[in-house]
Amino acid sequence: MTKLTLGSYPHLLGFEQLERLLERTTKSGGEGYPPFNIEQTSDYSYRITLAVAGFREQDLSITVEDRQLVVRGRQTEDSGERIFLHRGIAARQFQRSFVLADGVEVGEAVMENGLLHVDLTQARPETIVQTIQIKKG
Repeated sequence: MTKLTLGSYPHLLGFEQLERLLERTTKSGGEGYPPFNIEQTSDYSYRITLAVAGFREQDLSITVEDRQLVVRGRQTEDSGERIFLHRGIAARQFQRSFVLADGVEVGEAVMENGLLHVDLTQARPETIVQTIQIKKG
């Protein structure tokens, strides 16, 4: 069985990066923790909201690595002074990645009532008309 690639279509020139992006997105996994929402707040802005109850601001880190927004959380373990009869709220670490398109910039991040909001803006595309001169060969 042959693998179809975007490079095998002659009318799709320069889309190899899109193919790599799609492969990276499918590999980012289907983990379900923490749950999140993505909303469009205007024509060119978005907000990602992650439910990070139990995490403090210093337990979280937000980075942009190779056009990926990466949110990591790591809670510090208790010193052992507390004795749990039942522990249903796990203090586990997580990493959640979001692939960003070219021109998408990460704005501010706000922690509010156990929710982490990360705002994104996309640059407005410019309409470019270019005339190519034909030279005599």
